[in-house]
Amino acid sequence: MSLVVPRFDESVVVRAADAEAVGRAPVSVRLPADSSATGGALSTQRVTLASGADGARPHLHDNSAEMFFLLDGAAEILSGDDIVTAGPGDLVIVPPGTPHAFAAVPGADADLLIVLTPGVERFEYEATPESLLEVQELYDNHFLRSEAWESRRHWRTGETVSRARPRAP
Repeated sequence: MSLVVPRFDESVVVRAADAEAVGRAPVSVRLPADSSATGGALSTQRVTLASGADGARPHLHDNSAEMFFLLDGAAEILSGDDIVTAGPGDLVIVPPGTPHAFAAVPGADADLLIVLTPGVERFEYEATPESLLEVQELYDNHFLRSEAWESRRHWRTGETVSRARPRAP
């Protein structure tokens, strides 16, 4: 077992108005504290999803666990091959190396607090899905396919799934 010893000297206080904001409805993200602010201990995101919106496609992190705490609404969270429907106050922690994804349940918005530990830099992470494929190692964010997720999300949203070729993340 490895232990990350954070290296920072003062408490981290980020006012809501000062958190970096990325995107807008149906998916808006606030990035209160990145790894550099917490000495590597953790990084945080607050993600607000409109009804049925996808938050993140299936991916995994080799070196970080990811915690999802549902502040409000309802979300589906993929953890391995399991899909958990979470409500307000529910907590899901996905270990390193485990495929995961998240989305708002159709018919409900979702407001999630997400924490990665140890932390990673995310503030320069704004990019198209295609360009993210080039920096998967840098951000320890490795995209993959998940039959369980695709089947569930397509069934829920009424989309038709083509199995002929993989979709880009």
